[in-house]
Amino acid sequence: MKRLTQPLVRDLGSPRGQLREATWEEALTRAAAGLTAVRERHGGKGLGIFSCSKATNEVNYLAAKLARVAFHTNNIDSCNRT
Repeated sequence: MKRLTQPLVRDLGSPRGQLREATWEEALTRAAAGLTAVRERHGGKGLGIFSCSKATNEVNYLAAKLARVAFHTNNIDSCNRT
């Protein structure tokens, strides 16, 4: 089994949109741009956060803070039912 050591981004210039290796800066910039585009197009209702019920309270608090402050959404689930 191979393990990823670098992020992959979809090369939109290739005919089939194949994945290629990228720097962390490029991958994070593209991810942030994609999330921002969804938020601008659909508002906070277009995004959400799913956190793990086995995570610490602090991690779940930070996930909720990220959702509310950065994504402008209250769509948060930590799957505490399991």
